[in-house]
Amino acid sequence: MSLPPGLIRDAVTGYLASLAGEATLADITAAVSARLGDVSPSSVRSYLNLNVPETFLRTGRGRYRLAGLAPPGAPSTQMQPAVVAGQAALYHADCFDWLAACPPASIHAVITDPPYGLVEYTALEQGKLRAGRGGVWRIPPAFDGHKRAPLPRFTTLSAADRLRLHAFFLRLAVLLGRAVVPGANIMVASNPLLAHIVASAMAEGGLEVRGTLIRLTMTMRGGDRPKNAHTEFGDVSVMPRSMWEPWVLLRRPLEGRVQDNLRRWKTGGFLRLGADQPFGDVIRSGPTPRAERRIAPHPSLKPQSFLRHIVRAALPRQEGVILDPFAGSGSTLAAANAVGYASIGVEADETYVALARTAVPALAALPLAKSRADPLGPKGLDDAADRFALGSVQMKPIVQREG
Repeated sequence: MSLPPGLIRDAVTGYLASLAGEATLADITAAVSARLGDVSPSSVRSYLNLNVPETFLRTGRGRYRLAGLAPPGAPSTQMQPAVVAGQAALYHADCFDWLAACPPASIHAVITDPPYGLVEYTALEQGKLRAGRGGVWRIPPAFDGHKRAPLPRFTTLSAADRLRLHAFFLRLAVLLGRAVVPGANIMVASNPLLAHIVASAMAEGGLEVRGTLIRLTMTMRGGDRPKNAHTEFGDVSVMPRSMWEPWVLLRRPLEGRVQDNLRRWKTGGFLRLGADQPFGDVIRSGPTPRAERRIAPHPSLKPQSFLRHIVRAALPRQEGVILDPFAGSGSTLAAANAVGYASIGVEADETYVALARTAVPALAALPLAKSRADPLGPKGLDDAADRFALGSVQMKPIVQREG
């Protein structure tokens, strides 16, 4: 395929800049092909070699990085985890630094709930939240005597915020593509306002979009009347009341056929629930139970029932390592311990790292009722339609909200 040199240049430099580290010729070629269509390795190799050392540095046989960038940090094998609990290890680090330094193709699945508004997990906004002042976090009033959990105001994001969001998830995709094995499942929590940005950015970063996982859970997001005009427009909602949470499903491209990938890399699909029941993309859930929130008071805490369900399915051969690069208080790691999988978490906020020391073992030890996270079979879908269609006004309001 013959392409103008400028296109290859932009694709190569963009990939290495997002990676902020070195990459193999094969990885660079795959990233360029994901952006431009099939490109021969010889074309990429020629471009790289013609621009060494002015633009690129050759760091080893068939390995390159951008000139002028500091070399990556110490390999993850030399980093000491801040928390070890069962088969889980939690690192106190920036996830981009950790991913750039970890061994390539060492992770078998990723399940994470990133700061997908970006601004809400800055030190400034976290300080406001912990002081009860809110900032970008909406702290709702009590309802029927219940204190509702805070939730971020994603409708406040500007056009510049959305561009930064796209760049954030593009970089994340590039780094995850290096860290995970071929066929690895990547599940990323989002919300209906931002899921399209997350999916498009991560696809641009070289990952395959495999659909959307729907977590059925009613929240307090949306359904409000016009601000300061609620009396005049009492029969109008600005946005629908949110009754579901989208998780973007992605995968690093397979190496060969699915069966070839399963044999070599132990992944490439989802573990079935049973011989006659595949893993489904609609899961009945609910707010995080109060007992779990007492153990791990994180503003985006997901329920163990839901996390254990998707963690189990993420490793189709029940072998490998689960990664949560935005681990928070360690709820994904706790779910992996409960299921019996090895896991790694990375968290930059030392407050949440400290919380995880007690939260991970305590959450993992919780017994759960079998029905807490039911997949929806044919009858379940009918039941859900009954609840969430016109008759949804009969639902009891849920007064907690997790991110």
